[in-house]
This record gives sequence, structure tokens and C-alpha cells, in this order.
Amino acid sequence: MSSLPERARSRAHGATLVDVEHPLEPFWRGIIAYRLLTLVTVIGVTAYHLRTGYERPMAAVGVLVAMTLWTAVTSWGYLGGLPGAPDHRGRLALADLAVCVGVMATTPWIVSESLLDSGGPGMGSIWTSGAVLACAVAFRIRGGLVAAAVVSATLVLTKERFGSLELGDIQLLVLAGLTVGFATHVLERTAARLRRLTAEQAAAAERERLTRSIHDGVLQVLAHVQRRGAELGGGATELGVLAGEQETALRALLTGPGTTDATGRRDLAAALRILASDRVTVSAPGRPVELDAAVVDELEGAVRAALANVAVHAGPNARAWVLLEELPGAMEISIRDDGPGIPEGRLAEAQAQGRLGVALSIRGRVEDVGGTLTLDTGPELGTEWVIRLDRGDS
Repeated sequence: MSSLPERARSRAHGATLVDVEHPLEPFWRGIIAYRLLTLVTVIGVTAYHLRTGYERPMAAVGVLVAMTLWTAVTSWGYLGGLPGAPDHRGRLALADLAVCVGVMATTPWIVSESLLDSGGPGMGSIWTSGAVLACAVAFRIRGGLVAAAVVSATLVLTKERFGSLELGDIQLLVLAGLTVGFATHVLERTAARLRRLTAEQAAAAERERLTRSIHDGVLQVLAHVQRRGAELGGGATELGVLAGEQETALRALLTGPGTTDATGRRDLAAALRILASDRVTVSAPGRPVELDAAVVDELEGAVRAALANVAVHAGPNARAWVLLEELPGAMEISIRDDGPGIPEGRLAEAQAQGRLGVALSIRGRVEDVGGTLTLDTGPELGTEWVIRLDRGDS
């Protein structure tokens, strides 16, 4: 059976799956077709001028034979050679350029001065431009321009003249190298973005499969264990905390975390929204709040830890509210609950007893990303943690 990513790509793009994985294959096949057509053209022109335009007709025929054989070699190589073999088409393109220069170098020895004076082509003629196209595909814009410069210089040196005809040929070579090189660059970048999109679609399809497989009852059981653990106290409290963490993690898996873009940034608002449940309300801006992915991970972990404390210490029926606000030059996250609040000295006592949940899970995470953490609590106020982060440090 085909893998899930392959099925996702097939659904998204149908028969273009191979092009997505190998976006430059149409260019290589186009070069092969171009090389074959130009070879036929050069053979026809050479046959037309064979008796009168060449000092050494048999040498011209020998060069045509060599060009035909090399066209067969490059056609096989540009197709990719044997399946699964390493891709050496860049090296082949350089070899192609060297062969074309060699073919053009025979012009003074084979082609008569009278033919060149009348505007006749040198050896290789338009066939040699195939090497420029190959270098443009293999090495993008820089490769196309360098190959065009090499062929152009060889053209002028071997024909020993520089007129309007040669200038037109040079312009076409440069334009072809630049255009094909730019097109391959754009196509490759587009294919990379498309591959990322299909990977995201595959992940979404996998989450859909998990959502169908895992009934919502699993989440309800975990929530019930969390509440009962808080009610029973003692050793059951730790069990309730673990159940709460697993419930949140499972909800995050089914909902799907925010993706990291090409610059390494994530949407904090999307990361916090997945924490919402029947007892947790999350409010965040409708637009993305993008920060470095590592910063988002730490802030999300701090909020998770604060919500876990609400579930354990604020009572089974306590509700919590998470609010993300963007301020001038900064951002704030507040986590508030309607519980009884934290008794004075309780945090210091817990830390002295070695229970470092708040110190490490919340304060430590916030300080690691350069943020500040404040606490407002009381019997009639509940508990509110406020995380403030300077956007310049994100």
C-alpha cells in the first residue's frame, strides 16, 4: 500500500507527484528534444554546404558523427541514467559544454573563409546552445550566464570576426541562459513549498484518522481522573496531575500544533488555542502572533503548567481563562482561575519541600525566554499569573 504522505500528495496533485519530487525533469527532457532537433538542423545545413563551404568535407562529416554520438550520450544522461543511480547531470552539463567548445574549435580548420564571410555557420552552430541550457538547469542563473559567456567567447574566437550576426547569437545565448536559469530557480522553490504543503496535508489527514480512532470518551476519562485526584488528595493528586497533562497532550495531538515556517517562527495564538477545553477559555487575537518557535514552545509549556496547577489546586469545578494581548513593544499572557487562591507562603513552602512545579515549570520557562512573571492571588480573587515578554527579545 502507498504511504500516507504519498496518498496526500496524490489527492492534492494527482499525476503531478513525480514533478513535485523532481520538478526539473521537464526541463531535462526539453533539452533532449531541443538537442535532437538542432542536430537534425545542423546536419541539413552541413550537407547543403558540404561541397563548397568546407575546406575539409570529410572532417566535417567526422565532426557530425561525433556530435551525433555525443547527443546520444547526453540524451541518456539527461534522462537520469539507470533508475536509482546518483544524479551526475551537473557534471554531464559541464562535459557537454567542453565538448561544444571542442566542436566549435574545429571551425577555422574545417569551414572556409568564404562561407564565414557570407554569414555561414561555424561547426556545431545552434547545436552548441544546448550546453548553455543544460548548465542553466543544473546550476541555475549563474550556470546559464557562465556557459553563455564561454560559448559566446568561443564563437567569436573561432570565427575570427564580430559582426551583427555574432552579436545577435550572443544575445540569444545570454537570454536563453538567464531565462532558463531563472525559471529553474523559481520552479524549484515552488516545488519545495508544495512539498511542505503536502507534508502538512498528510499530517492533517493523520490527525483526522486519530480523531476517528480515539473516541472522545478517552478525554472524558482523563478529565474525570484529574478531578477525582484533586478531590481525594494525597497520592491521588499526583495521578490527577498526570492525567491532566495527558489530556492536554492528547487534545493538542488531535487538534494539531501550529506549524513552524521557513524562518523558524510559530503562531503563539494558535499554540494557545489548542489548550481550550470545557473548563478552559482561551482568548487571543484573530491574526497570527508570530515569535521564534523556541520561545513559543517555552511559553506554551508555562501556560500548560499553570493550567495543570488550576486543575489540581483550584478544585474540580474551577474554571480558567487564558488571555493573550499584544501591547506596544510587548505582549502579555494572563492565566486566571476562579479558585480559592494560593495561601500566603504556600509557594515558598512547596519549594522548600522540593516541589518545584511552579518554580521550574512556569517561572523558569518564562525567565529562559527573557520574560517576567507576576502573581496576583487572594481568597476572593482566585489566582492570576501574568507573563510579560518584550517583543524585541523574541
